[in-house]
Amino acid sequence: MTTTTPTIDVRRSADRFHTRAGWLDSKHSFSFGGHRDADNIHHGQLLVLNDDRVAGGTGFDTHPHRDMEIVTWVLDGELEHKDSEGNRGLIYPGLAQRMTAGRGIWHSEKNPSPTDDVHFIQMWVLPDTEAVDPGYQQLDINDQLAGGGLVPIASGRGHDAAISIRQKDAVLWGARLQPGERVEVPDSPFGHLFVARGGADLEAAPGLGAGDAVRTTSAGELVLEAGSDGAEVLLWTTGPIRGR
Repeated sequence: MTTTTPTIDVRRSADRFHTRAGWLDSKHSFSFGGHRDADNIHHGQLLVLNDDRVAGGTGFDTHPHRDMEIVTWVLDGELEHKDSEGNRGLIYPGLAQRMTAGRGIWHSEKNPSPTDDVHFIQMWVLPDTEAVDPGYQQLDINDQLAGGGLVPIASGRGHDAAISIRQKDAVLWGARLQPGERVEVPDSPFGHLFVARGGADLEAAPGLGAGDAVRTTSAGELVLEAGSDGAEVLLWTTGPIRGR
């Protein structure tokens, strides 16, 4: 029987890989594109967490994906999605979006504003079943977020008020915390807490700022407290990649 040693690993914003391409300013939490580190490929089933800013009137041209669950969360501005299955959506803050790449899909992501940047977080999780039909889903959860606490954004476990993903071991939680608000971070074989805005103190990992992350393995329940300006956080709880 394999056991996992409990760990709490703080990763600071300044230590992320950084891509600048004129129209794109992107920070990567894991190896991505030309940024490679054999010791930083994934955490549990989470393979990608990109913190992207795309200039007005620009964006990602049509490109392919396969066998991946891709979740996009906008922080500022709007992002327009189009794909080869005929899906089209305008993603804004509080609207959760999921694309199942399945056996193959092509899509583009553009900033429809002629002047303003769009700032969004894009996350990729391995599916539990390969070569399925491609799919798309979006859902506005602003009302649920306004109620406080951690809210399921994307789930393979059938949570209410969440978009579904094809990974039975994974849930993406989100929260918009008021100053001093406290929430319990659930235990998970692999947890990845990302501070998208503001600041917060996690038990055993205080002083987290925007762009900082904490990776946990079987660390038990932990308490997160928002700082004086509040915080917006994204938390993945996942299992291991099967066979590893």
